[in-house]
Amino acid sequence: MHISTKCSVALHCLLFINEYGTKTKVTSELLSLSTGINAVTIRNIMSALKKDGIISVKYGTGGATMNCPAGEINLYRICKALEPDFLTKLIGIHPSPSSLCPVGQNIHNVLDLSYREIRNDLKESLEQITFEKIIADYHSLNSAGEIEDDKQ
Repeated sequence: MHISTKCSVALHCLLFINEYGTKTKVTSELLSLSTGINAVTIRNIMSALKKDGIISVKYGTGGATMNCPAGEINLYRICKALEPDFLTKLIGIHPSPSSLCPVGQNIHNVLDLSYREIRNDLKESLEQITFEKIIADYHSLNSAGEIEDDKQ
């Protein structure tokens, strides 16, 4: 099972925007330096977050800002904005079982019963983790000296 690293990159970007967006113009180039990810990939991630309404991005001169309160953003919303069908892709079912075999004829339906439960549980868990909590965790670790503020 795997959730794309786009989610962690998006969270990194959102945290950076939250912390520095009022002090400096947050561009894809700046976020690229902070994340170590190519600026084109950052722009694609930012575009998905913008489309979902999580952030606003100024065209031309650039600059991203938060568009909604941190408590309204959760991990499920972010993952879904980046990859709308991520839950269905999370656990794949082999595509071509034999229609001549009794097991092959029913395996998709049988597995989907259990897999649906796993997807629902994961969705509920992701919805419980808000961006507000992530900000609080960042500040908690930062004040404990576990994060160096000058490392972006």
